[in-house]
Amino acid sequence: MQTADQPANARAAQNYTTPLISLTFLFFMWGFITCMNDILIPHLKSLFVLSYLEAMLVQFCFFGAYFIGSLIYFLISYIKGDPINKIGYKNGLLLGLMISAFGCLMFYPAAALSVYGLFLAAFFILGLGFTLLQITANPYVSLLGKESTASGRLNLVQAFNSFGTTIAPILGGYLIFHFFAADGQLSADATKMPYLIFAGIFVLLTFFIWKVKLPDFKTEEEGMDGLGALRFPQLKGGIFGIFFYVGAEVTIGSFMISFLEQDNIMGLSESVAKNYLALYWGGAMIGRFLGAISMNDTLSATKKLLYMVLVCAGLFALLYTIVDLNFAQMQWFLVFIAINLVGFSIGKSAPALMLSIFATVNIALLLITVFTGGALSMWCLLGIGLFNSIMWSNIFTLSISGLGEYKSQGSSLLVMAILGGALIPLLQGSLADFIGIQLSFLLPAACYVYVAWYGVFCLRKFKTADLDKPTPGGH
Repeated sequence: MQTADQPANARAAQNYTTPLISLTFLFFMWGFITCMNDILIPHLKSLFVLSYLEAMLVQFCFFGAYFIGSLIYFLISYIKGDPINKIGYKNGLLLGLMISAFGCLMFYPAAALSVYGLFLAAFFILGLGFTLLQITANPYVSLLGKESTASGRLNLVQAFNSFGTTIAPILGGYLIFHFFAADGQLSADATKMPYLIFAGIFVLLTFFIWKVKLPDFKTEEEGMDGLGALRFPQLKGGIFGIFFYVGAEVTIGSFMISFLEQDNIMGLSESVAKNYLALYWGGAMIGRFLGAISMNDTLSATKKLLYMVLVCAGLFALLYTIVDLNFAQMQWFLVFIAINLVGFSIGKSAPALMLSIFATVNIALLLITVFTGGALSMWCLLGIGLFNSIMWSNIFTLSISGLGEYKSQGSSLLVMAILGGALIPLLQGSLADFIGIQLSFLLPAACYVYVAWYGVFCLRKFKTADLDKPTPGGH
């Protein structure tokens, strides 16, 4: 049995290749299935003749489960002690996978009976499973090696999560609207087989993780009290960091198509604008792969640069094959990829420094988006995806750094903060109705101001020499 508060250099000596491969596939799957919601919303809206408000109950149930599940987890940890610390990370992963598989299976009776309420229940259960996986898997990745390189590992697995979100609209849309569609007719049955397949994949992944030998980190709970995690200022600041980052990322994606349809921006049709939206989410995938390379302390600076350039070229080629845009329509994206590479170079692989730099860049891009127009506004908004890339990983690892036995409890609070993805878009919608959609992007700019401040705060708190041994405040 290894301990979560085991010295980082001792953990670094272990070989964690198999656990990381397992978790990478897990991150890919939940990214893929999360993005499937965007495919099902218009499908279910047409099938059940729903209003937009009723159709958005899909996201309300799914992301509401993150908040409710995390709140329940935190209350249990407050009253009875940290559940993951009691049952172990491996058992936490297995339980999360089984709940996720059950959520996918719920789509079968929902489709067979063609009842919208059952679909919503399936989304909620699936969200609960993903909540437990988030609470368990994110800190587990941070423990599989040195704490100073935890952000790099989390960026790597999050990159495959983004790969899942990038290909889900294409593959998932094909499965539901073509491969399993009944003679092209709109039917709930089209969701039966895809989600049975997803359930089967989760069951196989559960069996694999159950059979494979994974390190099980636990900590002594002597002296722990219910609100111990909140004694750490990096966690308290990180909760709001996650809230504002997720809120900004989701609201920009949510308003992207409507923004590009504006006559003073590009005046694009919805079918064309969707392809540009893929670049926004694809940018996050590119940036996360670059973040994983940048934070790899086994590579020289020259090799890092070489690998990052090669990865950029390869992933740009992948996006080019996926989206229905020609090179002339995509070429400006290369400029923002180059700027992203410069940002990584200036950040020098320091998570807090990179976080503050990338958030500052996003503030500048949003201000240009708001106060200019045309193609410049469009590309600045699209470029934000590249700089969002490392934010989740860096905020998360900085927040739980040094929490010891409170890692899982802190993780549950951070996952609870995903609620920002539900609330910030609603607030921007109100602003868009009042001051117009372009000016409403001042709201996510304000969100990134906080993220930039949090990066500066952690930069001051965690000196390079102290990164493996941060000290809590407020004792």
